[in-house]
Amino acid sequence: MRVCCLLRAGRQTLTARRYVSVTAPYTLSNLNVACKSPISRSGVLTLYGFGVRVRMRSGHLEIEDGIGSERRRIRLARVGHGLRRLVMIGSDGFVTFEALRWLANQDASFVMLDRDGSVLVTTGPVRPSDARLRRAQALAHTSDAALRIARALITHKLIGQESVAQYKLLDSRTARAIAQYRTELESADTIPTVRSIEAQAAGAYWSAWRNLTINFPKTDLRRVPEHWRTFGSRQSPLTGSCRLAANPVNAILNYLYALLESEARLAVSTLGLDAGLGVLHVDTPARDSLACDVMEPVRPQIDAYVLDWITRESLRREWFFEQRDGNCRLMAPFAIRLAETSPAWGRAVAPFAEWLAHEFWSATKKSVRPPATRLTQGYRREARGHLPHLPMEPAPPPQHLCSGCGNPISSKHTHCAECLLPIATKSLVQAAKIGRIAAQSDQAQSSRADTQRRNAFAQHAWTPANHPAWLNEDTYARKIQPLLRSATNAVIATTLQISLSYAADIRKGRRRPHPRHWQALAALVGVFPGESV
Repeated sequence: MRVCCLLRAGRQTLTARRYVSVTAPYTLSNLNVACKSPISRSGVLTLYGFGVRVRMRSGHLEIEDGIGSERRRIRLARVGHGLRRLVMIGSDGFVTFEALRWLANQDASFVMLDRDGSVLVTTGPVRPSDARLRRAQALAHTSDAALRIARALITHKLIGQESVAQYKLLDSRTARAIAQYRTELESADTIPTVRSIEAQAAGAYWSAWRNLTINFPKTDLRRVPEHWRTFGSRQSPLTGSCRLAANPVNAILNYLYALLESEARLAVSTLGLDAGLGVLHVDTPARDSLACDVMEPVRPQIDAYVLDWITRESLRREWFFEQRDGNCRLMAPFAIRLAETSPAWGRAVAPFAEWLAHEFWSATKKSVRPPATRLTQGYRREARGHLPHLPMEPAPPPQHLCSGCGNPISSKHTHCAECLLPIATKSLVQAAKIGRIAAQSDQAQSSRADTQRRNAFAQHAWTPANHPAWLNEDTYARKIQPLLRSATNAVIATTLQISLSYAADIRKGRRRPHPRHWQALAALVGVFPGESV
């Protein structure tokens, strides 16, 4: 009977704990809350799982997401939340109209990504648009504005790719080839020619990535497929294009490009442009061609970020999963970490979006002022005496992992304490072997012989008659030895012309030096005839 009661109490306790862990909300209305905020420092909140709910309740934005026991509930007040981007991965759940209005009032954007990384929905704060600007955008192909814009965008992209090839990949040959394509771009007289030159430069650029080694912790190597350990080709063997990546690095690039595309959509929409009317990319159903145009110059910045990551850090096997057809996808926690880079790409794409709007406007003869710089506040910054462009905001650095087990560690180390122990033991054994070999070399034996002859000569030349009578063994033990701890090993070794190891033994009292050294040690610690300790 007592056992049954205990089991029933245990079930109730477990149920209560499970209930608390699932339904306890993150309420950000209290700024002094002790729990960790689910919103990153860059203002990004990423939602994942099944049955995601974003709705209003009692004046708060209430969010529910997660899977199973990791279900979470978040409540955001209108003040002090710090939310700038709400990113949702997947399509299982709902968002109410009132919640979208709350986000718009707070100048926060909503981005919905499919699980394969493609952009489904982007919404942002509503801004007034100018029909004259959209008409100038639609008529860009009737003048030389479209060609001029296409050349400028691809020129900036090739400059970035050349820099990545030269300074990140350390491939001067590829950098010179891209520079040659950039020179040919200046004489391109049609947009198809611009596309052809860009495609040739891309072929040379991605070929420099082919043999790039991808590092994984040693404990993960047995579970990592062979084709994951190198970059390979940018084209997926599943589709013949960049879609449906077959290895982790291409999956990371696709996901970051999707984040960049969402930021480009928000940028052109904020400026009052039509995101579907592109210049460089052809019109295609279900694609915002202008957003794809604007993101082209920023792609090399993402490439440089990923290169810095994979060349300095290891990738965990648990961050990725492979579908039945071989498609490599990102796990939700890792995708959340990547989503925190969105504001950095938004700041990077903003100047190009504003420049594009001005180029459209300049193609028409208007007497009114050009479009406002809503993204960078360039006019306001110039009026205050600052540079018109926003300073670059670096993307959050990747997590530093142990090269052995893959656990997070400090950036100052390469291995955790557990993995470092066998490595340090092996290094000490190797160092000991090298030390023993060096100790038996002809030079070492000759040096020891010289030292022994010098010490024997000094001991033979020393006579007890010349030794002070007050400096006896009792004086050394009671007065000199205790004071030697105040002196360093280096000072003792220099004073007596002995080795550091011998000086350390003398300082700690493990060894007593020859009486001929006592007078020098007494002078070193300040012991003189007639003094007492």
